[in-house]
Amino acid sequence: MLSELLEYLSQNPTALYFAVGVLSLCVGSFLNVVIYRTPKMMEQEWHTECQLLLHPEQAIIDEEKLSLSRPASTCPKCKAAIKWYQNIPVISWLALRGKCSSCQNPISIRYPFIELLTAICSLTVVAVYGATLQMLFGVLLTWILITLTFIDFDTQLLPDRFTLTLAAIGLAINSYGLFTTPTAAIWGYVIGFLCLWIIYYLFKVVTGKEGMGYGDFKLLAALGAWMGPLLLPLIILLSSVVGAIIGIILLKIRKENMPFAFGPYIAIAGWVAFLWGDQIMKIYLGQ
Repeated sequence: MLSELLEYLSQNPTALYFAVGVLSLCVGSFLNVVIYRTPKMMEQEWHTECQLLLHPEQAIIDEEKLSLSRPASTCPKCKAAIKWYQNIPVISWLALRGKCSSCQNPISIRYPFIELLTAICSLTVVAVYGATLQMLFGVLLTWILITLTFIDFDTQLLPDRFTLTLAAIGLAINSYGLFTTPTAAIWGYVIGFLCLWIIYYLFKVVTGKEGMGYGDFKLLAALGAWMGPLLLPLIILLSSVVGAIIGIILLKIRKENMPFAFGPYIAIAGWVAFLWGDQIMKIYLGQ
């Protein structure tokens, strides 16, 4: 069934791009929910765990459990329920002129931006891989990396539920040699984790400060599981350059030294390496 669908789409590129584009816009709308609610769900879980640890004799505070589907989405200001036709990717935001239909409270442009970004990045994967199994998993990788990028930008958190899942998928698909060999996937995971951990540990010994979080190690390890160890230097180099440039810009703007998330730059560099890593390495090596 899947092979027949891929064969049909390979023979009909217009249908392929249309299907992936529409699906990615819808997924982008869902990713907005995931990005917003996941940190709040984690915080709710932490509060419950802390209460059980510190005050086990007290009854758990009864509050509505937050999930990706409940409660239904509402306007943060007037609490008006958002109808299904107000959730159509990009179109609804344009139709509403970026404002709540009830109270005219501005709706952040970030919502349609993430929807469009998801579609554009997914279509880029299609352009590189075509109608193949690699394309399907590449699109999945893209969606997860977008989710991690914006969660880390907002909260400086890289949830295990995404980084470890990403690593597990990479190891599983490469057990069949989809992107690299099984051995390379395993060593990519191990080296990806250890190389950043060593840098973190040395920085902590020298300065007494923690330069990055364990989520960064797990994300790089997951990318290593997808691509193998040979592209890890490129990912680290690209993420460091982009991170340094943006860090300097933020330092100039804020006028003070504040921590900033490094995970987004690892995710962006990993996505670039996933699509064009081999070509970049060949250019760099003069081949």
